[in-house]
Amino acid sequence: MNYDLIVIGSGPGGYVAAIRASQLNMKVAIVERAELGGICLNWGCIPTKALLKSAQVYKYTQHAADYGIQIDGTATANFEAVVKRSRTVAETMSKGVQFLLKKNNVEVIAGFGKVLPGKKVEVTHTDGTQEVFEANHIVLATGARSRQLPHIQQDGKKIIGYREALTLPQQPETMVVMGSGAIGSELAYFYATMGTKVTIVEYLPNLVPVEDEEISKQLERAFRKAGIKVMTAAAVESVDTTGDGCKVTVKDSKEKITEIECDIVLSAVGVQTNIEGIGLEECNIAVERGKVVVDDFYRTNCDGVYAIGDIVHGPALAHVASHEALICVEKIAGLNPKPLNYKNIPGCTYTSPEIASVGMTEKAALEQGREILIGKFPFTASGKATASGNRDGMVKVIFDKNSGEWLGCHLIGENVTEMISGVVIAREKGVTGREVIEAVHPHPTLSEAIMEAAANAYGEAVHI
Repeated sequence: MNYDLIVIGSGPGGYVAAIRASQLNMKVAIVERAELGGICLNWGCIPTKALLKSAQVYKYTQHAADYGIQIDGTATANFEAVVKRSRTVAETMSKGVQFLLKKNNVEVIAGFGKVLPGKKVEVTHTDGTQEVFEANHIVLATGARSRQLPHIQQDGKKIIGYREALTLPQQPETMVVMGSGAIGSELAYFYATMGTKVTIVEYLPNLVPVEDEEISKQLERAFRKAGIKVMTAAAVESVDTTGDGCKVTVKDSKEKITEIECDIVLSAVGVQTNIEGIGLEECNIAVERGKVVVDDFYRTNCDGVYAIGDIVHGPALAHVASHEALICVEKIAGLNPKPLNYKNIPGCTYTSPEIASVGMTEKAALEQGREILIGKFPFTASGKATASGNRDGMVKVIFDKNSGEWLGCHLIGENVTEMISGVVIAREKGVTGREVIEAVHPHPTLSEAIMEAAANAYGEAVHI
């Protein structure tokens, strides 16, 4: 069969590419070897957020008296039911993607896709049979998987990745989490809130190391308050799984060795691209440091073949993959999309407190030699945060002292992931610090803290 476009992979990059191409009157097929929606929808973003919501509800029940609510008896967490709900949420969303693909007349081809020379795609079905399809354009959107450390291989039982962490048959009493990026921090928080004794080990000096240092320090304080043992500037040297559980050997920056016994080790040390066996070698497609080389519109060096999402440069985030998909397909269709501004990509971590950020950290701005203005507003001074019963966190804004350019914004607190989009739009449109102050923000809201932080940067804060 001949198509205008074949997409390999149905994650947030792949299915968005397929649907947008169909909207632009292309004949489209999408190849997927597993569940529609990819890792994000089935084994990442969505089911993790469902688990975290259950943990939040459980935490609320433990503090109901703080809100004047009396609960007779003790609230208990049914771990199996929590996991089941998470899987139901993921399955619901996967069916939603299936509906959208069908609605947009995208043909779904089940199997493992491989690009071949001459604009062809070979699909190996689950029964081993193969078919070859032709397309004018082919988009590779094969995503990534949990990264394996050579000396600490995941066995799926005692040393696990994020997939197993989402579906453990029973809750472990103790757990060591390797890595404190979004995946490690979110799952560490979930298990700790559910009652597991958690130790998190981070190789770098701060938790969530891509974030502004002040934000990282606040998360560390919140984790310690929640009973999570935090070990930064430390590395897991080895894991002995010969006994009933795991014996974890950790070495810190001062060469001190600590041994920790636990039931489960969760390896959350990043992701690895799925580029093996998809035809890169056969088509002589350029790869650099494990990622496919593309231009601003995601064209590879092989005519008619494109790549988006986790397998190309840039942050491995679902919303990035989706925007890359739109740009790539619209360029194929002859439209004139703007290249993606990778300096204005928001990042979110759904711990409690949540973290959201965009743009430069304070350290990065200073390293660039910028003269900067920094403004901060703590949620302890927020009426909405006080009324909600959760005053942890702050807003931190960074402006260029001379031009007023909004260099960065960093938030930690309840629901701050819902606040960052407005900052992204403002930065994209060149809004200055003075203009943030002049814009009326509704009261009482958490989002007015952004305006208050901007006022603080200019020495005009009223409420702190």
